[in-house]
Amino acid sequence: MSRHVIRPFEEADLPAAAGLLAERHLEHRKRHPLLPADYEDAQLALVEVTAAWETEGASGAVLVEGGEITGYLLAAPKQSPVWGPNIWVEAAGHAVREPEHIRDLYGAAAAQWVDDGRIAHYVLVPDDPALLDAWFRLAFGSQHAHAVRPAPDSPLSPPSDLVVRRAVRADIPVLAELDLELPRHQGLSPVFSSGELPTLEEAVADWEESIDDQDYATFVASYNGEVIGSSVGCSLDKSSAHSGLAKPDNAGFLGFAAVLPSARGLGAGRALGEAVLQWSAETGYTSVVTDWRVTNLLSSRAWPRLGFRQTFHRLHRLIGH
Repeated sequence: MSRHVIRPFEEADLPAAAGLLAERHLEHRKRHPLLPADYEDAQLALVEVTAAWETEGASGAVLVEGGEITGYLLAAPKQSPVWGPNIWVEAAGHAVREPEHIRDLYGAAAAQWVDDGRIAHYVLVPDDPALLDAWFRLAFGSQHAHAVRPAPDSPLSPPSDLVVRRAVRADIPVLAELDLELPRHQGLSPVFSSGELPTLEEAVADWEESIDDQDYATFVASYNGEVIGSSVGCSLDKSSAHSGLAKPDNAGFLGFAAVLPSARGLGAGRALGEAVLQWSAETGYTSVVTDWRVTNLLSSRAWPRLGFRQTFHRLHRLIGH
């Protein structure tokens, strides 16, 4: 006989799930103390699990051993065509005492998701090697990285042949061009992102409206008097992609950086990233968060070299032939 039972997730399971999530987060913070301590408290973890359960279309499963819930899995769809016919397991959507059991939970819950036509599956997983291995053996692959580092405690200087400064209104034409450059790059091999590409006119109009917004710090790097790249920093509160367990307290956000293809290799990307780090420190943030597509060969190498440590892995599986 099986030593565990798997059944559908029910509202009454929320407190037990919150306890498991708090345990997982406690272990996670031993590796990443910059993550928020609040969710080591089961009552606060309950807020996150409840939000996952109350998301429209949510469903999942629990694993019961000896009358005790020792694992759970919750997922819900996102109403966006960008992600395909999808289902998402967010950061608070899973926790298990035994990593191997996530495979049993997924096997039970995913049957209904696929029957419903939701064949694009996403999950946000802490950087726990055993848990990642269990998800990988469910045919998931790494797609996106979430990472954090402390704000710098000493000034950073760009290479001597580059000038990094705050953007001004006269920079709008090149800022608009750089806005297109990142999605263009993401659409190439080996990323193959299907994100929408705005028109240059739309990008110019957006910058005309937002260039003076004090909530965002925009930097440009110039070489021989020509602007070749830009980056944007802001409060992490501005990012919907980083919330709950994945949102450090008092954090700045490196939200955007791009360099013109003809100017890559001059160190502009690193200098622009460092400008956001320095701005974050001067603004009073104690940490800085960023994220990147792991198939983006440039950002997946540049940001770890700036000291960012990956905290969560967004994994993806497309059910097919």
